Order: sequence, then C-alpha cells, then structure tokens
Amino acid sequence: EITLAGLRKEYDAVVLAIGAWKSRPLQIAGETPETVLSGIEMLNKSAKGKAPEVGDRVAVIGGGNTAIDAARTSVRLGAASVSIFYRRSRAEMPASDVEIEEAEEEGVNITYLAAPVAVAKTAEGIELTLIRMELGEPDASGRQRPVPVKGSEYTVRVDTVIAAVGQYTDTSFFMDTEGLVDKKGNFVADPETGATSMDGVFAAGDMVTGPDIAIRAIAGGKYAARSVAAYFAGRG
Repeated sequence: EITLAGLRKEYDAVVLAIGAWKSRPLQIAGETPETVLSGIEMLNKSAKGKAPEVGDRVAVIGGGNTAIDAARTSVRLGAASVSIFYRRSRAEMPASDVEIEEAEEEGVNITYLAAPVAVAKTAEGIELTLIRMELGEPDASGRQRPVPVKGSEYTVRVDTVIAAVGQYTDTSFFMDTEGLVDKKGNFVADPETGATSMDGVFAAGDMVTGPDIAIRAIAGGKYAARSVAAYFAGRG
C-alpha cells in the first residue's frame, strides 16, 4: 500500500533502508522449502521465539557469518550434530575468525572444499549429496575459484539442511522506476553518499553495500543523513 511515488509527494527527501532480506537459493536438484531452510529466515524466527524444529542432525551450507550463526543457533536448539559445508578453504571463508573459532568451540564441524549438488527427502530424513572441490584460478573477487572434482560425490543423511549462501535486496518494489535497479536486479546508489539517480531519494545499508556487518549499515545511515542535509541546504 506504500509507493515510492507517494512518499516523494508527501516528503521532501526519502531515505530507503530496507536491507537484504531475500535468501539466495542453493540452485541444486530437489531444493524446495520442505528440503532446504533459509538461514536468514531460521535466524529471524529464532530471534522471535518461533524457532523451527531442526532435529538431531543439521547441515549448513555457506561460509559467512550467517552460516556460522545458523550453525551455532542449531546447537542451542538441541541438535546433536551440526556441520558446515563450505566450497572453498578456511583461508577464503568470509566469516570472521572469532565467529569460526567460537563455532568450533561449541562443537560445530566445518568441512571445507565441499559443495552441495542435490537434496532429497527420504523416510530417514534428508539425503544431501555433495561433491568435493579443489581451488583453481582466482575469480572476480580475488579468491581462488572452487572447481568440482569429477566423480567425488558423496552423501550425508541429516534432519535439516540450512542454506546460507548469500542474501539480496528485494528490488521488485523499484523495478518500474528507471535508474534505481541495474540489469542484475541490484539497487543502484552512491556508496559514499547514498544518493540515487532520482532527485531527493537516498539509500543506506545492505541494499547499497550488499550484505555486510551492522556497523557499516549504521555508517551508511549517517552518510545518507548528511547527504539529505546537504541536499536541503542546496549543496548538492
């Protein structure tokens, strides 16, 4: 019931800060809401006291702080065996060292150089098929690209599979507004000022930087506030 056009009519400036709450899918065979749980949704529900049942055996896919949080939360929800599967090595893992070490202290097992290829619901729970990886040439991020090792597939049986391989902003709200979303569906704003191509419209937080830590979102809010003040003062 809220539109950007309506907000612009009512206010002299608008700061958008809707975050990156959409969870990226694993894009593997058999993936459905019944076989794979979103890490960010699982954490959201847990924080609200509505944690899902995860069972005794949990597999978390991913290597960032959300993956670590999902694994540690699973331990606290009573899971007896929690494993993280990450497609690169420890050196490339984006989660902070402190988070990784504390997860291991809590009993979380981390398997490196492993990536999911399929998931299936069975009478015993969920069967997760993974393939071993090796590191190749660096990709656009500067990290070595993980390459599947042919014929190295293996399966693990778990009760819950949690996907934590990235998040993104739901930009469908802006798709009809020219200049706010690029061809890949990413929101477009100046990372230093939060300014968009639309006069009087600014943005802050994960929708500008991509998923990041809370303090950078707070910094983005300050940048946007300063930009609005400059805009009102006619300083551009």
